Amino acid sequence: MSMTDPIADMLTRVRNACQARHAKVEIPASQVKREIARILLEQKFINSFVYVDDQKQGTLKIYLKYGPDGAPVISSLQRVSKPGRRVYVGVEDIPKVLNGLGVAILTTPKGLLTDQDARRLRTGGEVLCYVW
Repeated sequence: MSMTDPIADMLTRVRNACQARHAKVEIPASQVKREIARILLEQKFINSFVYVDDQKQGTLKIYLKYGPDGAPVISSLQRVSKPGRRVYVGVEDIPKVLNGLGVAILTTPKGLLTDQDARRLRTGGEVLCYVW
């Protein structure tokens, strides 16, 4: 199976691992995926992540986070911009996810940013995904 959308694959793996209540999920690494993991960590959606260098692509181990009731902290991961239909927004149109409860992750000229950071830095970009 060829991988046309590695980011959608990452989101699906995390989503599935959360639903199955796994402690961690392993994903083939890339720079963008490491940045997404960094944002998920900053936004307290995951406990931690580790990059494992195997001299090839490398692996990202993401340690998932659950609430006291055992429910996953991430209730939804949604891919927005897809290879077939890219979604770009200007700084005025950066989406609010669940009235600010969720996070939109954007690729911008200033790197991968959350919707809040992109607004603060006054930069638009491509909307990769929503997390809440």
